[in-house]
Amino acid sequence: MRRVPSFVTIALLAGFCLHGQPPSTESKNETKGLPPRAAPSDYQAHAQAGTMTVVGEFMGHAVPAPEGPLTTEDYVVVEAGLFGPADARIKLSIDDFSLRINGKKTRLPSQPYVLVTRSLKDPEWTPPGAAEPKSKGSFGTGGQSDSNLPPPVVHVPIELQRAMARHVQKAALPEGDRALPQAGLIFFQYRGKRETIRSLELNYDGPAGQATLTLQP
Repeated sequence: MRRVPSFVTIALLAGFCLHGQPPSTESKNETKGLPPRAAPSDYQAHAQAGTMTVVGEFMGHAVPAPEGPLTTEDYVVVEAGLFGPADARIKLSIDDFSLRINGKKTRLPSQPYVLVTRSLKDPEWTPPGAAEPKSKGSFGTGGQSDSNLPPPVVHVPIELQRAMARHVQKAALPEGDRALPQAGLIFFQYRGKRETIRSLELNYDGPAGQATLTLQP
């Protein structure tokens, strides 16, 4: 007689299935950020906000990674962080940051990293070799390829998608009550080319106070 699986077994199997889902559903509390640099002066820009120092560096459409940068056409990336006195703590939130591009009146709000994962690309990954366009030979254009055919659909392997999403999740600026210093990536929706950016201001308005950093495009 076959035994009916116990409730515990079913629960374990359900947990395993959940872990197989894309990491975009994971808690943002699992973000770790980036290792803070030795000093605020090691960043492109820094400014005081009360007793804290806000730092920032513009990364363009690139997401830094140990194996080489990932890219996103829909967002620009800033590595930001806070430094403070010894044993200082502060509540961090990406909502404390905004970005002004080319002096525009409206500042761009920061966006959750989960949105960025949908547009990530790995420049080092190349799809499997696409077949050469087939000639029609005697049945059509006498060997000429049909330029009206749609481009082939490229499917990025799910393993690569998950690896890129996990990297962005871990590198994003941690949120909540944190001991300083802390650093990580924040993201702003901007589809324009980096070459069109003439000026950048990173604005911080949070528990530490207010600060404006002039970044290099």
